[in-house]
Amino acid sequence: MTRYADIPKPIRSGIVVVDPERGTPQRIIVLQFNPDTLERSLAPQSAGGSGDSGGGGSGDRNEALRLKGPAEETWKFTAEIDATDQFEVAAPDGIHPELATLEMLVHPTTAQLIEGSRLSKKGTIEISPIEMPLTLFTWGSKRVMPVRITELAINESAFDVNLNPIRAGLSIGMKVLSVSDLPAGHRGADLYMAHLAQKEQLARAARGGGLGSLGPAGGRTVMGRG
Repeated sequence: MTRYADIPKPIRSGIVVVDPERGTPQRIIVLQFNPDTLERSLAPQSAGGSGDSGGGGSGDRNEALRLKGPAEETWKFTAEIDATDQFEVAAPDGIHPELATLEMLVHPTTAQLIEGSRLSKKGTIEISPIEMPLTLFTWGSKRVMPVRITELAINESAFDVNLNPIRAGLSIGMKVLSVSDLPAGHRGADLYMAHLAQKEQLARAARGGGLGSLGPAGGRTVMGRG
């Protein structure tokens, strides 16, 4: 007889909205189902200009191996929300609340918009762009990083009798915010440094290869004996 209690419960990925001043979570969004795949892209911040990309060699040769800062990292994944998978939880509004919570990650609040309008009517010449809360994406204990949502596409695929959505697919794109994006001393910058330190620790744990694996010619070339 199968004992379902013995099956390990998976850790859920999610998004945490944090007060950047106090560091306290304001909202925790747990993804109902972990995405099956993740698409990650890293673009190095090279210092040598266009010549580094192997084009016409117009970059400064002295800068070919230099970096201006951390790589620009983006994440993309798809997720699902399904109210029919949670029959024990009352959902009179379907998944409207869950969708609204995600959408508010890319919207300013009404209070912020009203305040901006008030300052404009007072004749304030320069109004600073609205600052959003610090957003963290968590994918297990080894991946906790500050992010900015760059893409949020929602495909609603089922509705109840009141036309409340009850099932939706989400396409979410994020940019990891590094010390190049955040001011010095910002809590998000500290969290990014912890994220980068975790990468360094994992890299040190990787099993290295030997020159012999590259073949005799490859080994001699690497050691400078061509």
